[in-house]
Amino acid sequence: MKQRIYIDTSVVGGYFDEIFEEATKLLFGRLERKEIVFVLSDLLYLELQGAPEHVRNLLEMYDEDCFERVQTTMDARDLASLYITENVVGASSLRDCLHIAMATLHKADVLASWNFKHIVNLTRINGYNSVNIKNGYKTLEIRNPKEILNYENI
Repeated sequence: MKQRIYIDTSVVGGYFDEIFEEATKLLFGRLERKEIVFVLSDLLYLELQGAPEHVRNLLEMYDEDCFERVQTTMDARDLASLYITENVVGASSLRDCLHIAMATLHKADVLASWNFKHIVNLTRINGYNSVNIKNGYKTLEIRNPKEILNYENI
């Protein structure tokens, strides 16, 4: 079974960012070779609306079967609110929490992000997973794209 990787908006933007492009393009190479599936949320597309056109259009370059699309649900909103209530992050990070909640609820194998402040941060990861466990959910692997490359094939 293919690994299901939930990506947030920073991964799409990272494709065009000088600092993050090499690892991001290698991850997209895995997608193109059909080794993995990206789990894409409606929130990702909402956040991409404000991005430059070339960033907005990146995902259109790939076959539809490369993606699993998920929607924001009330359960996701409730879980995201719990992350804030439990002081994992502040209220201004609600969208980041929604990404974590959707990846958790849709049982993604891993969430990939370049957001080190609010997502890919050991303290935050432990906080998100503590809330998940307390509420009967599995822990979520949260990594930056560099950490989920298949280095044998590079």
